[in-house]
Amino acid sequence: MNFSRTWAIAKKEFFHIYRDPRSLALVILMPALLMLLFGYAVTLDVKKVSMAVLDRDRSQESLNFIHRFSASPYFNLRFSVRDEKEMRRLIDQGEAKMGLVLPWDFSKTIKAEKVISIQALIDGADANTANLILSYAQAIARQYTQEKTILKVSRMGIENLNLPIDARPRVWFNEDLESKNYFVPGLVAVIMSIIGVLLTGQVIVREWEKGTMELLISTPVRKGELMMGKLFPYFFLGLLDLSLAVLMGKWVFQVPLRGSVVLLFALSCIYIFVALALGLTISTFARTQLLANQMAMVIGFLPTFLLSGFTFVIANMPTWLQIITYGIAPRYYVTILKEIFLKGVGFSFLWREALVLMVMAIAGLWVAARSFKKELR
Repeated sequence: MNFSRTWAIAKKEFFHIYRDPRSLALVILMPALLMLLFGYAVTLDVKKVSMAVLDRDRSQESLNFIHRFSASPYFNLRFSVRDEKEMRRLIDQGEAKMGLVLPWDFSKTIKAEKVISIQALIDGADANTANLILSYAQAIARQYTQEKTILKVSRMGIENLNLPIDARPRVWFNEDLESKNYFVPGLVAVIMSIIGVLLTGQVIVREWEKGTMELLISTPVRKGELMMGKLFPYFFLGLLDLSLAVLMGKWVFQVPLRGSVVLLFALSCIYIFVALALGLTISTFARTQLLANQMAMVIGFLPTFLLSGFTFVIANMPTWLQIITYGIAPRYYVTILKEIFLKGVGFSFLWREALVLMVMAIAGLWVAARSFKKELR
């Protein structure tokens, strides 16, 4: 391979990217825009749930119980209703996501140390949100019950209270359970797929459409030199976007980066080659840039978004779909990103994913080289 000829092709591609404002916008603006959209707009956190209360008892004890909800960051007490008809109207109109109904004998039953039932009406139009709201309400009720139990025992004069289970949960790696810490590392894989597959999916077919491929065929540039020269600028742009995504995740969204930055970039380089090889293969088969873009979206972007574990948990997918995910590179790259970002693990834990990506990169470049022919179609 002649380096000077390869560098000439790479320099030509750099000039084309520089002169094409759409490519520059796609390279620079789209990663930043995706980071902002997913970091701020897409969230699984359920906080400040609008809540309506029907307190039939209106005692100090019932107010104390209601205060547990209003003091929680997960609930926002907005309405105090007079009857169930008004509460139903608020829930039907979507103004309240949960309604809490306290019976007239709430304080009397509590003081008598008997079991009492309270009603929680939850808007179940969104099943996931409803389940989270229900778990929050049950947690507050359990905490209230435990405090009453301990208070009762202390009044009886028992000093040493030995409960059968003393649960003290501690969450590792994502202590605040922030969904942005889950989304942002995986979003890097989406950005790399866009840059790698979408842009390189046009490099060969663009030459055919503009009629410049005949000139390249007539030159002494070999097939391997032409391919490497075409890929080098986008590999550089991939590293640039990777740096931008990591910096935004770390400093804008405050996502912890506990692992090695060097290891992150080293393994990301392997994935960039996988994406570039896939895009180049698409470019050799497609006849128009429009078809290349459509193939890049279907083959490159959608599997990354849906089947990599970035958006949906792979273990919850059907078995046949889980088997398919083993054949797509983003599954392994998303695992690498989350392990390095959140857990701070080293190469000894990630060598399997790195090996699979390396095999996919070599196989992808081989397929791209076999599918590209330096001859007129």
